[in-house]
Amino acid sequence: MLTLQIIIGSVRQGRGGLSVAEWFEEIARKDGRFKVERVDLAELNLPLMDEPNHPRLQQYTHEHTKRFSEIISRGDAYVFVTTEYNYAIPGALKNALDYLSVEWAGKPVCAVAYGGISGAARAVEDLRRVAVALKAVPLVQGVVCPLYAQQRDEEGRFHGNPTQIAAAAETLDILADYGAVLKARRLAAA
Repeated sequence: MLTLQIIIGSVRQGRGGLSVAEWFEEIARKDGRFKVERVDLAELNLPLMDEPNHPRLQQYTHEHTKRFSEIISRGDAYVFVTTEYNYAIPGALKNALDYLSVEWAGKPVCAVAYGGISGAARAVEDLRRVAVALKAVPLVQGVVCPLYAQQRDEEGRFHGNPTQIAAAAETLDILADYGAVLKARRLAAA
């Protein structure tokens, strides 16, 4: 079974990403093809990248980096739940991506993007460029949630519309396909 990690990229107080992530996580768990893990960067509280060695060497000196490496290494596929800060991914997400290198490589990446009218489309493009640099495999499929706040109920829970629900299913399909192929490739190379 593939391990799918849903990574919440914003750490801002009052962030909408948690409700969007919970919505997608529920769909992923019901899908049944994945062991689903939520990785909340707010809970991890990584400081600004503070390792003395380049991440490709995996010579980590800090416990927070070793713990983060262990978590991300378990993943076979990633869904980044991201908003957009000034036409890019949030700084906390960029920092987390920069902490590691080998751990991301050869694994499929998709995004569930939420925000204002653009639905964080520019952040998704930013994320794809970073993923390529990390030798991850960014896929086109994903979910876009423009004006997401209008889809939250009184308790703050996000409710996807039919288009978003269909996009979530398509995203899980492609992650299952690519995730299996890329995992088999990684295991054969080990």
